[in-house]
Amino acid sequence: MSTLSDKAAIAGIGATDFSKDSGRSELRLAAEAVKAALDDAGLTPDDVDGLVTFTMDTNIEIAVARALDIPELKFFSRIHYGGGAAAATVQQAAMAVATGVADVVVAYRAFNERSGMRFGQVNTALVDQVNASGVDYSFSYPHGMGTPAGTVAMMARRYMHETGATSEDFGRIAVADRAHAANNPNAFFYGKPITLEDHQASRMIADPLHLLDCCQESDGGVAIVITSPERAKDLKQRPVRILAAAQGSARDQYTMMSYYRQELAAIPEMGLVGDQLWEQSGLRAQDMDMAVLYDHFTPYVLMQLEDLGFCPRGEAKDFVREPGALEVGGRLPINTHGGQLGEAYVHGMNGITEGVRQLRGQSYNQVDGAERLLVTAGTGVPTSGLVLGV
Repeated sequence: MSTLSDKAAIAGIGATDFSKDSGRSELRLAAEAVKAALDDAGLTPDDVDGLVTFTMDTNIEIAVARALDIPELKFFSRIHYGGGAAAATVQQAAMAVATGVADVVVAYRAFNERSGMRFGQVNTALVDQVNASGVDYSFSYPHGMGTPAGTVAMMARRYMHETGATSEDFGRIAVADRAHAANNPNAFFYGKPITLEDHQASRMIADPLHLLDCCQESDGGVAIVITSPERAKDLKQRPVRILAAAQGSARDQYTMMSYYRQELAAIPEMGLVGDQLWEQSGLRAQDMDMAVLYDHFTPYVLMQLEDLGFCPRGEAKDFVREPGALEVGGRLPINTHGGQLGEAYVHGMNGITEGVRQLRGQSYNQVDGAERLLVTAGTGVPTSGLVLGV
């Protein structure tokens, strides 16, 4: 099997501040993040010849190039499906580098998701799209499934029914994330850990999801520089190897509302991503020193533990009940930046940068001896993932 393993490396990462009101345009946030990532790598805009982002990003590649005076682009690409695109932007960049299409590619995502269009609210524009996505959404919106929390609640309730997982098990994800965010000065919830009692007392958003089961709405931007391993080793930072990169869409796939499958309480597309990652890298879930698991809603973290092979089907509840299992020093530290629940919701891109920091030894919640880790992208949608190493 031909793979991308060790054909490209992450050489730089950058981000803006994370807030609820950035006071800047989304284009400025994108430009700031890209410039910060290039500075981190010891490169300049003149070195860049490729840009990758999300279809949902309002900042088209040529606008970012103009803002930063990037002279020429040999490669530009966009990935669909919201947060499911996060790791795939790095995959696309790695493919361009590995095939010689481009030399230095920057993946970016920037938005004013709190002060601008709030993704957590009802968005009728999704139904009004004159395309197949609009048709898909039109099946569910008339029944009140108009918010991400509402769509996930259906999956979460079925998962609880089939596995015996409880709301407190979901809460353990939030508690672990917020414990890590409390140590991260860049996190919105820096210095603000929570208890399981806090989680249970938070208001209900869409039964069984409490407020503290739901990720933030954030303003901010993140960027990642990808180049060849040969060039990366001569740059400013310790290179992070891309050991595997994959995308996945499963049978009867919808965007957030895959309710027509035989098995409702699972994420088969993430299982598909995992299978590819393990095959490409020659590793397994048990070889990971930690994981950054996409946590826009806590129930999906439990499902990922199962679909990626960290534990058997139905046993994630037991996995997370082990005291401290998900925190630094535990069985599988997750989301050591605080995740999207604790640091910021930037469609998973900040999870990739945390993976890079861990492998450089620069995390605020450093996992001792971290040498290889998993990063996943959005759940409930066609998705993607990475295995990174040193």
